Amino acid sequence: MVQSLRKRFSRVADRYGGGQPLTGYAASLAAYGVAVAGLGGIAAATGRRPPERPAAGDIVLISLGTHKLSRILAKETVTSPLRAPLTRFTGPAGGSEVNEEPLGQGARHAVAELLSCPFCVSVWIATGFCAGLVLAPRLTRLVATALTAIAASDFLQFAYDAAKKADHD
Repeated sequence: MVQSLRKRFSRVADRYGGGQPLTGYAASLAAYGVAVAGLGGIAAATGRRPPERPAAGDIVLISLGTHKLSRILAKETVTSPLRAPLTRFTGPAGGSEVNEEPLGQGARHAVAELLSCPFCVSVWIATGFCAGLVLAPRLTRLVATALTAIAASDFLQFAYDAAKKADHD
């Protein structure tokens, strides 16, 4: 049965085209679904319920924290050792960030794309923050606050550099 399913999926992937690692993407989606179901199970088992309406401040905090953590994980030079087994350095991207290309085939390639794409990894991060608001809200807000402060600091650093350059021109 598993072999038959693999053959069918392989035919779908061939027909889809583009050389996309659809099997790897499907595995990532399945892992995400299992993670969300697990988090929901933990919340239910501990009697924690999600808020009916998230507070506007939490939405802003988690949005900015998600942005910064996704950049740190997927692009920062300091986290490149985490991505190096699955990616290849292709050049600097400015602002202590790097450009990398995913290596491997299938699931390995899909994971490499996930880890090196801030847009892709942000889905997982935002899910983690939302789960954190249900399971450990104080700690989650503290971590999101720190990441938000780092993101604001980054923008201020760029603004400062731009002002210095403008002053010298």
